[in-house]
Amino acid sequence: MSAVIEPLLIAEGVTLERGYRWLLVDASLRVNSGELWQLAGANGIGKTSFLRALAGLARLGVEGSITVNDVPLYQGHLPGIKTLLTPVENLRWHPSGLVSPDIEKIYAALAEVELVGYEETPVQSLSAGQQRRVALARLWLTDAKLWLLDEPFTAIDVAGATLLEQRLLTHADRGGAVVFTSHQPNRFADRLQVCDLATYAA
Repeated sequence: MSAVIEPLLIAEGVTLERGYRWLLVDASLRVNSGELWQLAGANGIGKTSFLRALAGLARLGVEGSITVNDVPLYQGHLPGIKTLLTPVENLRWHPSGLVSPDIEKIYAALAEVELVGYEETPVQSLSAGQQRRVALARLWLTDAKLWLLDEPFTAIDVAGATLLEQRLLTHADRGGAVVFTSHQPNRFADRLQVCDLATYAA
């Protein structure tokens, strides 16, 4: 008898309030292994707030049920890096407090995002696109199955966007799942599922 595979994330009847104003009412989302989900909707509708609620980072003003069956990797729309530190130093410590002590893996991750030669350069000396790549290198260091990414394609060039697309597809193909926000056109054809938050707008 085959084992029942639990969804990585189930959100049911989620209602969000911000500043005494309802954003979303009864929003629902079910994410299984191998899936890519985009949270869509106009500016201000609550995409980032919903993503943060799914990550367990917005406990006030959140009602409903959110069940996550894996410790997720959350990355906000800002790079989340310290500009006085080098890429290697930034990747040794995640903002969540997790530590990646394996320097060889860090160097390999930076190679994946095409930052060979910049490993020990202070991040403040890098371009905005390169700084974004430092943050994205975390996607090669995490063991999390569920990734929650806020605007991952922001401030990244065409080559970097293509690299990120492939990384997300590879992660899904290996049994992971991704939920992300983006103002970019659909990059994943029929692999992408869309949760239109306008359906739940207050």
